[in-house]
Amino acid sequence: MIRSSLGLALVCSLFSLQARAGDRSPVLVELFTSEGCSSCPPADAVLERLERNQPVPNAQIISLGFHVDYWNQLGWADPFSSAAFSLRQEEYSNAFGGDRIYTPQMVVDGAREFVGEESKAIRSVAEASARPKARIEMTLSPRCELSSKLKVSVGQVSNLSKADPPELLVAITASGLASQVRRGENAGRTLRHTAVVRQLRSLGEVQRQTTQDFVVSTQLSVDKAWKRSALQVVAFLQEKKGRHILGAVAKPLCDAAR
Repeated sequence: MIRSSLGLALVCSLFSLQARAGDRSPVLVELFTSEGCSSCPPADAVLERLERNQPVPNAQIISLGFHVDYWNQLGWADPFSSAAFSLRQEEYSNAFGGDRIYTPQMVVDGAREFVGEESKAIRSVAEASARPKARIEMTLSPRCELSSKLKVSVGQVSNLSKADPPELLVAITASGLASQVRRGENAGRTLRHTAVVRQLRSLGEVQRQTTQDFVVSTQLSVDKAWKRSALQVVAFLQEKKGRHILGAVAKPLCDAAR
């Protein structure tokens, strides 16, 4: 889903430290959705409000909207959908121990899943924000370019399972997107989306026994048709089997003034 890529140089330093007093604890909220699903637009709106309002005082909600592709055969092909995102949802289903594939599905920090209801989301985010998190610090330089080197460094991490080393992932999201749906369950509606995942890639596993910083560099690029001021970069650390999110950070690709 990620082609070569993004106009930026990214540096992440991750340490096994709990957030300092007064800091907001990052909590990743994922929404599996589809423009072909008539129940999904209300959940899309919930995701937007969570991101905009930040209703949990001690949490920084980081949103990821994954548009799945299994609705595409039912009359409307979601332009933001990907088979890779459907596979990500299947991986969660396996981790949750049952047939947990449906839309709209919210997943909070890889640990709780439910239909995309706002009250459940707020409670789950509050619970997740109380758990210790790895610290990830990100810098983007240069900002707002179409292509550049992506560099991530991860400091030594403790309390990791030898049997389930975490994976460092980076996503590019776009907000302010809209579609005029012509067919399917949402025919005739204009649907608006926030935090739509346009790219997702793994930067490798982080091993507990590593004594030196985990460092990875890659070349990324954003599509020139994308509005760069609406793009955000999200880096997060996730267990490969258990799927729990161990830390996350998000920053806009461009400075707010641009």
